[in-house]
Amino acid sequence: MNLLAPVTTLNEAQPKVLLVDDDEVNLLLTSVALRERGFAITEASSGEQALQLISQWLPDVVVLDAVMPGLDGFSTCQELRQLPGYESIPVLMLTGLDDEASITRAYEVGATDFFVKCPQWSLLAGRLRYLLRAARTRDELVRSKATLARAQDLARMGSFEWHKGLTDMTFSNEGLRVFGLGGRDELGIRRILRMMAAGDRPSFIRILHEVIHHGTVLCHDIQVTLNDGRQRILHIEAEPEFNEQAALIGYTGIVQDVTDRRVAEDQINHLANFDTLTGLPNRRQIFWRSERAIEHAKRLNHRLAILQIGVDRFKVINENLGHHAGDELLIEVARRLRNCVKHCEQVMDGGADLAAQHGHRTLEAVGRLGADEFVVLLPEVEDEQEAIDTAGRLLAVLREPMMAGGQECFITASVGVALFPEHGLAVADLLRNADVAMDLAKTHGRNTAQLYDPHLASKGRVRLELDTALHKALERNELVLYYQPKIDVRTSRMVGAEALMRWIHDGRVIPPGDFIPLAEATGLINDMSLWAIREAGRQAKRWHTLFGLDSSIAVNLPSRLFEQPDLADRIETLLRDEGVAPHFIELEITETGLMKDLQGVVPSLIKLNQLGTEISIDDFGTGYSSLAYLTTLPISELKIDRSFVRDLGTTPQSSAVVSAIIALARALGLRVIAEGVEQAPQMEVLYNLGCHICQGFLFARPMPAHEVEAWLRDTAVRQNLPRVGPLGIELGGSPLRSIAN
Repeated sequence: MNLLAPVTTLNEAQPKVLLVDDDEVNLLLTSVALRERGFAITEASSGEQALQLISQWLPDVVVLDAVMPGLDGFSTCQELRQLPGYESIPVLMLTGLDDEASITRAYEVGATDFFVKCPQWSLLAGRLRYLLRAARTRDELVRSKATLARAQDLARMGSFEWHKGLTDMTFSNEGLRVFGLGGRDELGIRRILRMMAAGDRPSFIRILHEVIHHGTVLCHDIQVTLNDGRQRILHIEAEPEFNEQAALIGYTGIVQDVTDRRVAEDQINHLANFDTLTGLPNRRQIFWRSERAIEHAKRLNHRLAILQIGVDRFKVINENLGHHAGDELLIEVARRLRNCVKHCEQVMDGGADLAAQHGHRTLEAVGRLGADEFVVLLPEVEDEQEAIDTAGRLLAVLREPMMAGGQECFITASVGVALFPEHGLAVADLLRNADVAMDLAKTHGRNTAQLYDPHLASKGRVRLELDTALHKALERNELVLYYQPKIDVRTSRMVGAEALMRWIHDGRVIPPGDFIPLAEATGLINDMSLWAIREAGRQAKRWHTLFGLDSSIAVNLPSRLFEQPDLADRIETLLRDEGVAPHFIELEITETGLMKDLQGVVPSLIKLNQLGTEISIDDFGTGYSSLAYLTTLPISELKIDRSFVRDLGTTPQSSAVVSAIIALARALGLRVIAEGVEQAPQMEVLYNLGCHICQGFLFARPMPAHEVEAWLRDTAVRQNLPRVGPLGIELGGSPLRSIAN
């Protein structure tokens, strides 16, 4: 048998034992007995041979005979312990000696245990299994300790102990590293106190005394300066230990470097409470400060004011100079507003105990609500005049020139003022009412301050209710079209009509002036306009069938509808679905809407004209435009605005303008129609100037479709519409009269 080769077994889970004995009989008997009891045995007959085997192979346990020629068991164990990786392997020393000196020597050279030679193999096997279990437990403890040390190191955490009667604490190596110290450094309470700021030491000492005196848990953060000058925040936590008599005997605890966490928490807190661009308190922080200020105002019986500031025409700066310049402008606005408020620099920290530390006046602050809107909280004012005066100072500093994007700019602002308790008892009410007042300031020309008026709230609520109901008007079939006929004054015949949208809500007709601006502001006007085209197409098709009318119905289109690149395709699809020829629909767009985005509107107009739909320019002459577009756009008709028609026959200027429009239309080959014709003299002047198609109350008011049909039948029978004949104005046998609006 090759003694240098380890014995292999079928069961790799068997414990591997290196058995060393110079007595071949004992070696054989012990080996056989242990194999029978589930061990994998590798034999060696000398210490030298055992060390040679170990250099190539790692057993689970080593069994050494103590007395051997040459290298005995004690020397072999001693050399074995010097080898890397064999510091903790279990070694059982077999000896026939039971004297105390041999046992002591066995432990001194590193033996794990000893066993007196005897034929009781079960006891030997049991001793080996015990050693193996103990070794596994020790290895697990070592790994756990290493893992714990690694985890503590990663978490910048260490442990410490303090026992009553000792003068100082004992720190682990990881705990020393938290304080920037090495394993050989000494650390006690005095050194920790020297690392702290002088002002923090008394309170920490007081906390330690109270904790020890009452036997309570210690949980505290301290700020220290390490030897290298770094400022760190350390969290110390310790629990008391008691003996059987419930007497305090000491503390065990941990110390952890929480600097990064605290910095992150501070950053999160700042982001949650302050605007990232301007550094001002945000809506949440202003809300909190306002609640505290209201509490003080109630207790001290005084007023407070909230001022909401909106930068006028800020969008113009963004669009022309870019968003970077807009950000520069907002930062400068924030700086100027903050300088107008006495205490706002003191409240930028946003501490929860602010009011208790500094008093209610330090709640005064400038905040940013978002975009170009700011808010000022005045926690105590004598009366509304003081708040208005403050608003005046804010407006004055904002009117001064400021730089944005390398360019000098001049801006103004609108300020809304709401007072506690007159205009609200809660923060939400005051902010809402200040916003209402600011909107009123903008409608009054901007660059002004406006005190909240309670009557404004009712108007605002009505507008909000209409806005909410308007979103459901289409699905509830509350929208209807009224039609106002277009009349050829030479024949008194209807040659077309204009579709005008009406909203029937809660049994009453909502005027267009009340809901059309809302629809435009919310974007609902797009869907409403497409619905109007579909309904007008159906009506034109019906009138063609009933009366043989081959004329078109005009539908007003908002300029924002032309922002849709597929507008022409959508109109073509809905007309095709209804079986309506495109020439039955005329699309009207105001001159102002056309010139707002001429380049964006032109492609859609061309596509619509190619489809067969005619285009009309409404309110012609009221906008600022270049007449060059009339020669290039596919326009079929010009509508003279009612503001020019109203003064016809009374002021020569109106006649001159109307005459010029008619001459221009005739020269370009365009139809011309006058709207708002209410009196016969207006019709006569228009006829004499060359405009033969009129629309207005002189002929018919806007009517639902069924009333238009009745009107058509009636006028066909009675022939009672005014017209211009060879002898002047004729009214079909009725006396000449004017119809007031």
